[in-house]
Amino acid sequence: MSDEHGPDPAPQADDSGLGELERDVLAVERRSWPGPGAKERAVRERLGLSPTRYYQLLNALLDDPRALAHDPVTVNRLRRVRTERERRRR
Repeated sequence: MSDEHGPDPAPQADDSGLGELERDVLAVERRSWPGPGAKERAVRERLGLSPTRYYQLLNALLDDPRALAHDPVTVNRLRRVRTERERRRR
């Protein structure tokens, strides 16, 4: 996935077994977003997903070893965020 700022910094060659949509979901999370609503707008426009479906896919990806192999930095960061949120809910 690329945007107006150039190509995505993640490696393009992928033998992790993830599909294009799964790789694109991780690419969206890898990026920083300028303000509220920008990421959700990009999810709708670029991926054609509702935010709810996007977050369902993302949450499943965090438990997928293929996603960890594809983008360990992003997946581990998001796992830490998820764990912290779960801890605060208790």
